Amino acid sequence: MPETRDVVIIGGGHNGLVTAFYLAKAGYKPLVLERRPQPGGAAVTGEFHPGFRVSTLAHSAGPLRADVVRDMQLAKHGLEFITPEVGVTALSPDGRALVLYNDTQRAVQEIAKFSQKDAARYSEFQNSLAKMGKVIGDALAMTPPNIDSPSSSDLWGMLKTGRGIRGLGKKDMFRLLRWGPMAVADLVAEYFETELLRAVIAARGVFGTFLGPWSAGTSLVLLIRAAGDSHPAGSSYFARGGIGSITQAMAAAAQQAGAEIRSNADVIEVRVKNGVATSVVLSTGEEISAKAVVSNVDPKRTLLKLVDPTHLSPDFAQKLQHVRTPGTVAKINLALSGLPKFTALSGAEDDTALRGRIHIGPEIDYLERAFDESKYGAFAKQPYLEATIPTLTDPSLAPNEQHVMSIYMQYAPYKLKGSDWETQRKALGQAVVQTLAQYAPNLPELILTHQIITPQDLEETYGLTGGHIFHGELSLDQFFTMRPLLDWARYRTPIQNLYLCGNGTHPGTGLTGGSGANAAKEILKGLK
Repeated sequence: MPETRDVVIIGGGHNGLVTAFYLAKAGYKPLVLERRPQPGGAAVTGEFHPGFRVSTLAHSAGPLRADVVRDMQLAKHGLEFITPEVGVTALSPDGRALVLYNDTQRAVQEIAKFSQKDAARYSEFQNSLAKMGKVIGDALAMTPPNIDSPSSSDLWGMLKTGRGIRGLGKKDMFRLLRWGPMAVADLVAEYFETELLRAVIAARGVFGTFLGPWSAGTSLVLLIRAAGDSHPAGSSYFARGGIGSITQAMAAAAQQAGAEIRSNADVIEVRVKNGVATSVVLSTGEEISAKAVVSNVDPKRTLLKLVDPTHLSPDFAQKLQHVRTPGTVAKINLALSGLPKFTALSGAEDDTALRGRIHIGPEIDYLERAFDESKYGAFAKQPYLEATIPTLTDPSLAPNEQHVMSIYMQYAPYKLKGSDWETQRKALGQAVVQTLAQYAPNLPELILTHQIITPQDLEETYGLTGGHIFHGELSLDQFFTMRPLLDWARYRTPIQNLYLCGNGTHPGTGLTGGSGANAAKEILKGLK
């Protein structure tokens, strides 16, 4: 006889752990099945060279939703956030650095070194983002409404959102309606004249997407991110011990609440009988029955691979196949024998400017050219990079006086034209190091080893279809009531008792816990 459980959750990424916690708090006994040796998904810390540990994939939090942090009491489970004074330092090849502090007035003072006009407009732009972000944040925390037959709670949610939009006042209400569909390049050009400032803000609207700054709808991505952090270029939220400390704390909270987590448990099938999900099958052949099956895996992998597609209508399956999941981000981790010396910061008294995120992408056109290469099946030879040196704020990650550097590289397409990632892996690493060396000439001589993670690795090792870090493109046609598909944005699927809780569902904004928390509410309704 198969083992029987209340709820089985496929995948121990952060959203799966958040869902498990809320279900356990409601009195159920969820079982989380994680195919890798440890839970955490894309939020893990790993040793990649003797004595050197790094946030293997994601290196900064979303930030996490405040209610999730509070409910799970993550601090009591060992989580300690690190928030440097500097959110991001943007570097220019002409040897200048724009240091954006989290404190708005200090950021304005730095911007004034480039442009008094931009300094005067920065606070206004941030204030508008903060006001709009609050309204959008409320929408991100609700279950998207049923468009055809809205329930009373749907109507109430839409009413609250409408009131929030009206409460913005005429100027910001019109801005919200206008900005969403805009290209982020156009938006930042309306406010600022300094290319470096334009680029570092615009980068927030394209990170993780198969979109360039001139793509329509990229301002929406910026607005979504403003829901969690109103700083125009974003802040820096790190975890002591690496990003894996977040999911370790989440796992501890879920277990304390009553959930069970089983690692090295690879689910290969969701069994369906008469349109109802009844059990999951592991690679060992073990079958586990459940009243509800919840997948933290992306929607395409869940419904087209774990489920036999014959259980889906041809129309639904065809639409799901066309959900866009084009990965564009590669990850390079470096073990360093010392601290790189950045030309633009040679006169700095200390390393404060390097403690947050380091942005390489000095102009809008630079970002667009990097995107152009990926459109035609090549990775960018002059890529947009976001780097961190976490050992400056957490020395425990490397031996004394040595450092790790964690680098997001964009754009690196999942499919390479006329080649493959195994033959291009070394060239990718070289392109990243050569680009960084233009700003920190001594970097190459400090490198002890590389860890190079391609979009193909993200799919094969971490289960992200197409190598897409958000489980699906963040775009106008794959957002809110259309994430992952129109009529299927409420965490349910066409198969009864099978639910989704990962980033491929609303709001799908990365390491925030939003999708997992929202999904838990709907799953509890179904269970009751």
